[in-house]
Amino acid sequence: MKETLKELSEIVAKANDIFYDRNKNVDTLMGIMDKTLRKQGMNSDAITIDCIAINKKIVLVLHDSKPDLVDIALGDKAGVVHSSTEHELKNVSIVQVLDMMEENFLN
Repeated sequence: MKETLKELSEIVAKANDIFYDRNKNVDTLMGIMDKTLRKQGMNSDAITIDCIAINKKIVLVLHDSKPDLVDIALGDKAGVVHSSTEHELKNVSIVQVLDMMEENFLN
């Protein structure tokens, strides 16, 4: 696993733990895609946060061609993307990920 993916996954995991502590009735599932996208021909890795009960998903994508950036997409389990934004990787924090989870999974 690349160091960038590892660091980002630790941020997401911590945010997910806090989210669960605050919202024990909302189950989420975190996934790390460090080979799947590459096998499909994409030079990128991703972290997914799924809220299966409400069919919503947050995907954080790290593209090899943009090492200092992360694309964050909001969508559903079927892969329909409702919005996507690009963020500087160094600015992505536990609080920011937690805020995204609460905004998208609780509202």
